[in-house]
Amino acid sequence: MLTGKTAIITGGTRGIGLAIAKKYLENGANVAVAGSRQETVEKALQQLQAYEGRVMGIWPDLCDPGEVADAFASVKSKYGSIDILANNAGVSSRTSLYDYTLEEFSKIMDVNVKAVFVCSQAAARIMKEQGGGVILNTSSMVAEYGQPSGCGYPASKFAVNGLTRSLARELAKDHIRVNAVAPGVTRTDMVAALPQELVDRISAGIPLGRVGEPVDIANAYLYLASDMASYVTGVTLRVDGAAMT
Repeated sequence: MLTGKTAIITGGTRGIGLAIAKKYLENGANVAVAGSRQETVEKALQQLQAYEGRVMGIWPDLCDPGEVADAFASVKSKYGSIDILANNAGVSSRTSLYDYTLEEFSKIMDVNVKAVFVCSQAAARIMKEQGGGVILNTSSMVAEYGQPSGCGYPASKFAVNGLTRSLARELAKDHIRVNAVAPGVTRTDMVAALPQELVDRISAGIPLGRVGEPVDIANAYLYLASDMASYVTGVTLRVDGAAMT
């Protein structure tokens, strides 16, 4: 579905991001995995050795426009284009408002919002020259429903939804589609570390009766990146089993 395309995936070293990378590679794309540190990127690349030649790693500071531009230029230099950007890097928090520090709130906003802006701008400049592309952002179900603590995270994801809608309208004339995926509770490292009793309790509140798997989210990313979604832009696609909280 993505043969001949090149994708950059931020937060691509584990969990949902790594699942997206695998799904894109399985479907013929070249992939640049972006992580926060060289060692985590290299560890992820070891898991993708079967696709040697079609996968590379980058580790820019996602909030630094110069570093991001240089890293994206290196991807384009190697593969000839940047057709898909998956803004998946993110950090969460469960800190009570009473204990929340400005530093913690700022970190959430930097990684979850500022980095999306910086990376989208860099990718859009390249995509416009190429005649089009796709930008995809990771939102969350809590952008709609909130959460009982850690207010910075749902606030940041609400901002991601706003960026998605606005960029979709702005960039449509340049043939750049912009969409978001809003996962529900997904079996990432954080969920895997929870007691099974708690996972069962969470699952009981999900109409489909289970938490999501990273591949469930990756499948949505595959669809939205592909030509099957050529008339879909400005959408935040919920992949949450119809969970309501």
